[in-house]
Amino acid sequence: MAKSLEERKKILLELMQDDMYVPMREKELAIIMQLPKERRAELTEALDALLFESKIECSKRGKYSIMRDKTVDGTFIGTRNGYGFVSLPDRDEDIFIPEKDTGHAMHGDEVRVLLLATPRGKRQEGKVVEILTHANNEIVGFFEKSASYGFVLPDNQRLNEDIFIPEKAVNGAKYGDKVICRLTSYGDEKKKPEGEIIEILGSSKDVGVDILSIARAYGMKEEFPEEVEDELKAFADEVPEEDKRGRLDLRDTMMVTIDGVDAKDLDDAVSVTFDGEKYELGVHIADVSNYVKEKTALNKEGYNRATSVYLADRVIPMLPRKLSNGLCSLNEGVDRLALSCIMTIDDKGIITDHKIVETVINVDRRMSYPDVKAILDDNDPALCEKYKELVPMFLEMRDLAALLRKNRKKRGSIDFDLPETKVVLDAKGHTIDIVPYERNVATMMIEDFMLAANETVAEEYYFRELPFLYRSHEKPDADKMEELTSLIGNLGYSLKGKHGEVHPKEMQKLLAKIEGEPEAGLIMRLSLRSMQQARYTAENLGHYGLAAKYYCHFTSPIRRYPDLQIHRIIKENLHGKLNEKRIAHYREMLDEVGSHCSSRERRADEVERETIKLKKIEYMQDHFNEVFTGVISGVTDYGIYVELPNTVEGMVRMVDIPGDYYEYIEEEYAVVGKDTGKTYKLGMEVKVMLKDIDRLSRTLDFVFEEEPS
Repeated sequence: MAKSLEERKKILLELMQDDMYVPMREKELAIIMQLPKERRAELTEALDALLFESKIECSKRGKYSIMRDKTVDGTFIGTRNGYGFVSLPDRDEDIFIPEKDTGHAMHGDEVRVLLLATPRGKRQEGKVVEILTHANNEIVGFFEKSASYGFVLPDNQRLNEDIFIPEKAVNGAKYGDKVICRLTSYGDEKKKPEGEIIEILGSSKDVGVDILSIARAYGMKEEFPEEVEDELKAFADEVPEEDKRGRLDLRDTMMVTIDGVDAKDLDDAVSVTFDGEKYELGVHIADVSNYVKEKTALNKEGYNRATSVYLADRVIPMLPRKLSNGLCSLNEGVDRLALSCIMTIDDKGIITDHKIVETVINVDRRMSYPDVKAILDDNDPALCEKYKELVPMFLEMRDLAALLRKNRKKRGSIDFDLPETKVVLDAKGHTIDIVPYERNVATMMIEDFMLAANETVAEEYYFRELPFLYRSHEKPDADKMEELTSLIGNLGYSLKGKHGEVHPKEMQKLLAKIEGEPEAGLIMRLSLRSMQQARYTAENLGHYGLAAKYYCHFTSPIRRYPDLQIHRIIKENLHGKLNEKRIAHYREMLDEVGSHCSSRERRADEVERETIKLKKIEYMQDHFNEVFTGVISGVTDYGIYVELPNTVEGMVRMVDIPGDYYEYIEEEYAVVGKDTGKTYKLGMEVKVMLKDIDRLSRTLDFVFEEEPS
């Protein structure tokens, strides 16, 4: 910013460390010329910086100095509007990059940024001066064809430049196809990025191509490499007899799997007995590590994927279906290899003893959550008759699960009962409904048993002092918790804690207070956003949300690599093979494994969210001019977010609120009419209608159907 003469004089005097009064620029120059050569050079630089508006900065104490060019390295985050941000690993706030200063960086690129002079109190600005690493070699998008060339419009709205495709590189793509193009040039001030079509996913109008495009944009493929398929040929369809030898034989133990109706990768079975004084709970997990060995193509690909990804119309598995749905899946009535955690639990729900052992099992029944719920909650006559030999065990399971849950609650475990979104598709893959997943007695029962096994295994291996991979959830950031406390205070609730330190039990009390209230879902989501992300670590950091000192992921090795990783460690320990060399091997690798798997998990979550957003848009296209009742889930200076009971969220833009000029009151999380005083605030129930849909950005625009009462 240009500075007044008085400001220039003041700054120059400070820089000169001189008491002389300098009323005019000529005198400033005269003074400088009389100084020693070294001092003269420094002050000439200062005056130049001052006159050409660039490089004088002021410290927090009000001290002026010359700002030297300073660069930092980070990750460029693009926006659909052209400007961007650069994220730094050691800095909470991103650096703002104006559109003219992006240096043609693309979303995800590693860049070097020159920090620009920025007024105090404003977000730090910068200019991209070098692209260190390009993140985008291949781009998924919509193909537009002209007479002798084409363009690819990237699906990812953060990539805001079209890709030019020369005629020779079109390779058969037609207008409207979803394609993958490989970049051959990243472009510059004079030229657009350029590429070649390397794969045609299908017409953008074809069912399923939309979801396939999202998955491929994140680098996900359903197909496995040829070398993996070659390794699969060595596996039989059933468990070889030699693999069963030396294991604890539990084939005569009554056990079941309980999963969703559509599940095909069944990696956990459960068994429960009660002798009047104590329970025996068996959690039997598919022994995937028996088949997926280190230093194989199968393991390399499993590690790269790190997790199965569950999309609206398909699963992209971590392991090939011959294993995930076949040899490793605990299917009914067939012998399977397992790693079992068998726990002895007293009548107060305390785990008093346990053993972790290799087993061979044979599941009696493949049960579904709806059927078990119907037996336990509704005493359904037909189902009780059909599964009469299992009903007594289901009743014991329900009682045991209630004891385990009660003890977790007593120590402060937080139960966020947030409905996940289920997209209902017709036979052709079109969205016909959006509903919350039902959480019931059966789903909670299995959750209780899996938690018990995960904690038990983590505690044992922590005290064995062996290298291990934990599922860690650290304490929330104090500033974020203070912000949450302020926010829910505006909704009429409180959260006790000192200096942002909130015990899980206080979160638990809050959730109990809001149960059944219209704003319950909103407050739970706000609370979750205030917490740290759970991650995989080689160090045991505890689990804040579960109020657990020890926690790991042991129960899903078919679909999560960390579970497979710790199964290997456990089995080597059981066989006495964890010598110093192997311990050193694991200690060296586990930090990287944890970091990689955490990153892949976040990627999978993002893909799942994007596909659900896409299907919500598809569903809402048939619901224009309908009135919906929703809850205000967010308030900003540009609009009000409203969430419907089916979890669909849209925005009422400020310009679309009728009858007044509305102002955003940040500290109250509300907008207020300047003349009428009418208020829209967080948690308020409102009626809305769908106004507009943006398929590219996957956003909905609502309008209020009537004023709030």
